[in-house]
Amino acid sequence: MARFDGKVAFVTGGGRGIGKATVARFAAEGAKVTAADLAFDADVQGLQVETDVTSRAAVEAAVAQTVEEHGGLDILVTCAGIIRDNLVHKLTDDDWDAVIATHLRGTFLAAQAAQRHMVERGGGKMVLISSTSALGNRGQLNYAAAKAGIQGMTKTLAIELGRFNVNVNCVAPGFVSSAMTQQTAERIGIPFEDFQRLAAEQTPLGRIGEPEDIASVIAFLCSGDASYVSGQVIYVRGGP
Repeated sequence: MARFDGKVAFVTGGGRGIGKATVARFAAEGAKVTAADLAFDADVQGLQVETDVTSRAAVEAAVAQTVEEHGGLDILVTCAGIIRDNLVHKLTDDDWDAVIATHLRGTFLAAQAAQRHMVERGGGKMVLISSTSALGNRGQLNYAAAKAGIQGMTKTLAIELGRFNVNVNCVAPGFVSSAMTQQTAERIGIPFEDFQRLAAEQTPLGRIGEPEDIASVIAFLCSGDASYVSGQVIYVRGGP
């Protein structure tokens, strides 16, 4: 398929995990892609731009470079994220601020920079990445608050940008095999293989998610097949 021939995609957190898989999916379907991140796996495709998503100057420069080198901007996916897990009585100000800044400020800055170009071009697609942790998860007060905020951001952006033909949706993954979930396993003192097995046992489909599972849903939401879908939060968790 070449659903994204002639399209330009900008993916924050595109250097690893879900973001990397999303970059690969867009590239495979014909898009010109920028991966914006602080570090990159060796096989990341597309234009790689080192970007601190908490910095307005860095985000706006990365978007401007994308537009200059690729000729425009049609798609934004915000995958950049970190975790600083702890129970509420142990959570520090720095842990709170870092997670909120990366997820909420980072998503806001990327969306604000991208929408200017999308409005000028007469439309676009945004997919913001939340998490099932938005529903609450022990030891993730900061992360849950940030991911819940992204869902509210999605619905508000969909309302504001709909008249400009910009679709804004949210994908909330469940357990996905990644460096981030490996960090969670390390925090609670469980070998990653055991952590994955336990997660699979609690999933109706009987397996954990892979980054490509999430990338495929993101690609659908950014395609013409989802032209009448906006303001939605889609949980991709292998079950209800």
